[in-house]
Amino acid sequence: MKALIETIKNIYRIEDLRARILYTLGIILVYRLGSYIPLPGIDPAQLATLKDQTSGGIMGLLDMFSGGAFSNASIFALGIMPYISASIVVQLLGIAIPYFQRLQKEGESGRRKMNQITRYLTVIILLLQAPGYIANLHAQLPESAFVIKGTFFVISSMIILTAGTMFVMWMGERITDNGLGNGISLIIMIGIIARLPRSLMQELISRLEPSGGGLVAFVAELVVLFLVFVTSILLVQGTRKIPVQYAKRIVGNKQYGGVRQYIPLKVNAAGVMPIIFAQAIMFLPLTLAGFASDSVSGFIAAFTNFTGFWYNMVFAILIVLFTYFYTAITMNPTQMAEDMKKNNGFIPGIKPGKKTAEFLDSVMSRITLPGSLFLAFVAILPAFATMAGVDSQFAGFFGGTTLLILVGVILDTLQQIESHLLMRHYDGLMKTGRIKGRTGNVSAY
Repeated sequence: MKALIETIKNIYRIEDLRARILYTLGIILVYRLGSYIPLPGIDPAQLATLKDQTSGGIMGLLDMFSGGAFSNASIFALGIMPYISASIVVQLLGIAIPYFQRLQKEGESGRRKMNQITRYLTVIILLLQAPGYIANLHAQLPESAFVIKGTFFVISSMIILTAGTMFVMWMGERITDNGLGNGISLIIMIGIIARLPRSLMQELISRLEPSGGGLVAFVAELVVLFLVFVTSILLVQGTRKIPVQYAKRIVGNKQYGGVRQYIPLKVNAAGVMPIIFAQAIMFLPLTLAGFASDSVSGFIAAFTNFTGFWYNMVFAILIVLFTYFYTAITMNPTQMAEDMKKNNGFIPGIKPGKKTAEFLDSVMSRITLPGSLFLAFVAILPAFATMAGVDSQFAGFFGGTTLLILVGVILDTLQQIESHLLMRHYDGLMKTGRIKGRTGNVSAY
């Protein structure tokens, strides 16, 4: 406790760090207040049916990503996911279209152009999603809930919903530039944390019921949750250095070399990004259905069933594919081989240059497979938790997108705080070792 108090004092003494923390908290406060401001023309006292619709399943997950703004019919109801979807499209275009490939190679100017294109695409996606959300409001709420009706309400709400998401995106960028941590990641994390106390209390109440299993079952759930949390930390951090000898065994090369050396590769180089990308794709059927998950059937119903076989199988496959995709764009074997050659580094028994690049690519491809499969397994754990009798809202914290994002963002933010402390010659947050952040974040494209 004494060490914790001293660390807090050290954080307060660093003026720049203190200002960044207060700035970040201020932006988060604005975001949380905005998530409770309903669209003009809607009676907030009549949102009970909308809250029931988002009490669990994929609609509950969508509401969690928006920090509860979806169920509040808020000006921030569409959340940050349209921006994530637009970013995925732009990244995929960078593989298929030469123009975007050139932009990726132009450095900072190319990055600014791609960010601008991403923003324009975000607006287009919002203008397509907003009518679906408004149609869902009309389907779920009684007619008396609409103070303003007709075309004016639809057009004004579309504009407000679009502007709301763009404002949330702007706040995330301000946190990244002037605050602490990655802004978009923090905004998503805050939305997840906001649902945790209520979900935990609901699960406790349900377990105290006669057929709920009692406190023993609740404590057992908390133990499992803790184990999954620890596993998620290991999964997000991954392996930062792989011994050369082990890497050569992976690719079948028996020339070990005499000195024990390491290659800076990770079993999970993509961090939590594959799950975020895959989750954005899995929201598409719900968007096409106008968010009205209760009235859909057939193909769309199968892909909006949070615990269904097809939903979880496709979700897992997308995570594996996106893990390879994101690893490929963040870890360039050719560039790594060139950097090693420039710095007079080499892998014993492997020729510098092209051979080294091929070796690194082979190792990366093989170690990514178990990492991606394990990531997919953790991602679909909430479905198993729900089938085991855990409350659907609380089950979302047993892995999946929620827990991995929480772990990744917390580690990333603590790493930045520790860097500020160590830079000013203060003790870090841990007495032994350093906090390792993740390699990928929500807006790292």
